Amino acid sequence: MRLAFLSDMDPRDRNIYSGGLARMFDALGHHVDDITVMPRDWGTAEPLRRAILHTPVGVNMRLRWRAHYALGRITARRVEQALPGHDVLFGAYALHALSHLAVPEGMVTAFTSDAVQTVYRESAIGGAYNGRALGRMLDGWVERQERAVLRRLDVALWPSEWLRGLVDARYGMPAGVGQVVEWGANMAPPPPPDPEWLRLDSEGPVNLLVIGRDWFAKGGPLAFATFQALRAQGVDARLTVIGCTPPRMHRSAHVTVHRQLDKSVPEELGLFEAALARAHFLVQPSRESYGFAFCEASAWGVPSLCLSIGGVPVIEGRNGHALPPGATADDFAAIVRRYRADPSAYRRLSRSTRAVFEERLNWDAWARRSVAYLETAVAAQRARGL
Repeated sequence: MRLAFLSDMDPRDRNIYSGGLARMFDALGHHVDDITVMPRDWGTAEPLRRAILHTPVGVNMRLRWRAHYALGRITARRVEQALPGHDVLFGAYALHALSHLAVPEGMVTAFTSDAVQTVYRESAIGGAYNGRALGRMLDGWVERQERAVLRRLDVALWPSEWLRGLVDARYGMPAGVGQVVEWGANMAPPPPPDPEWLRLDSEGPVNLLVIGRDWFAKGGPLAFATFQALRAQGVDARLTVIGCTPPRMHRSAHVTVHRQLDKSVPEELGLFEAALARAHFLVQPSRESYGFAFCEASAWGVPSLCLSIGGVPVIEGRNGHALPPGATADDFAAIVRRYRADPSAYRRLSRSTRAVFEERLNWDAWARRSVAYLETAVAAQRARGL
């Protein structure tokens, strides 16, 4: 199978889209005969794209995809010229990059992302953020552009049932197009945890972990309150934060902060892995459409405690617990205390957590399952052409 890979950024850049785009590209490359990166430039409109890329990050993020939709008839030409000879056009992250594309007859069109703009904006997650007035004026137009692209897909691979359900309902997707295939961790798979790492002593410390660049978006205040509740209840709780610096009111002598860790730097990767190796729980009551941190925690056999909001890859009772919206720090602390009082139950949960990673939350599993759906779609297209 020959695959044409399309996004709005270079899939070989490991810093784009939190590294997810590069992981997808690499994983698919191991399971198809050939994978080719499609042109990202906008043809005659390329000067505008370059100008947008030089604007501040916030402006860039809001303007780039809207402009891509608006100029779709122009930008599509460069991609269309490169498509012949491929079996599948595979779009990743950037739905707008598929706008107005006319694919050759018999070619399968597929797409994956952890969000669709309108669905995200109207969800409990996106609703927590204030939009810009100009952006709201364009909301109806944007949704029409999304629908036009989505309804032409042969295969839509969503990382969560939450997202598949919302997309299917809002855009009236044909039956069988949307499939759930969870994404993987943005790190090389570690070896199975040593049995000693699975130990949670009923008298020993409890190591909690938060991973993310935005303390508030990742639920940091509630994680810190959980840490405080445990200490107030006599538990020697420790909290490690990776990726951001909490405000002073959310720090203490028992909070360790690693503001940013670059996993491409061996020493910093070592700090990241050491924090996961020591952690007993990832406490991340975030509001997000997915969350690579949950996959990374699962890779190390670290159960996650989160909120049942959005598309977080936590299977209740298998790789952690998803508490209902409105859960308090005492609710989270109660789960930690329950496992601390029953170390054997914690060991079972930790082993189950690693098993979920091996079965579903790694990129090789994602690619194998995704390619199986693509092969089925290609076979169906060929059968129709006979």
